[in-house]
Amino acid sequence: MSVMNGDIKERVKNAKRIVVKVGTSTLTYANGNLNLGLLNKLVWVLSDLRNQERDVVLVTSGAIGVGSKKLDFKTRPKETREKQAAAAVGQAELMHIYQNFFSEYSQKTAQILLTKDDFKEGERKTNTNNTFETLLEYGVIPIVNANDTISTFEIEFSDNDRLSASVASLLKADLLIILTDIDALYDSNPKTNPDAQRIAYVEKVTDDIMEMGGEKGSEFSVGGMETKLLAARECFDSGVVMAILDGSNPLLVERLISGEDIGTVFDCIA
Repeated sequence: MSVMNGDIKERVKNAKRIVVKVGTSTLTYANGNLNLGLLNKLVWVLSDLRNQERDVVLVTSGAIGVGSKKLDFKTRPKETREKQAAAAVGQAELMHIYQNFFSEYSQKTAQILLTKDDFKEGERKTNTNNTFETLLEYGVIPIVNANDTISTFEIEFSDNDRLSASVASLLKADLLIILTDIDALYDSNPKTNPDAQRIAYVEKVTDDIMEMGGEKGSEFSVGGMETKLLAARECFDSGVVMAILDGSNPLLVERLISGEDIGTVFDCIA
């Protein structure tokens, strides 16, 4: 851990290909309803990045959470078949809302649903990469989620923090930004320890860093800080810079790229 130097700030500022991940606890209120105001701000920020001729990919959670609310589940369902049903209902709802917001800013979008098999070496990985590259070539913003409706393995053992790292690695992205319900990595839990210190810059995700991972967010979410640190490790192996920011204010994405010292930046250069 150290202070982020000017070289890293320049690389973030000049990032040409950016993957942004947003989680369920960021997209929704505590009662499970979508935070439409936040969604609109997020879409505005991503659209502005696209207008700067940067490649933009959005990895979104929320399908099971949105579907659970639509089906009147009080908490995230426990049974796999209920999770799949919620994902099927929620994914359609989520994409409809995203498309409506992005169209207001004259942006083209596409839906991509992925499983772990799509990242394994072979024809499926090649096809997945080709689809992304073609969409980005035509100025489309791919909206990515795990294919929870089909793959039970994805529901039981995956999280979209790791998915976003896999997407960023596949696309050789310059920067992965994870928007979450905490503004950075801390040396202890800031929700219970008022003296917790923000860690601005991490050179390597060591075992000591991994121990700083906390619990997950809302009742409708899956991941916690631990999954974000695992994502940082994957980014390190692929040479992708990663940052954690407070998702309650999507405008922080622009402030990070402009060089402001916010959140936590992982200098994941292999």
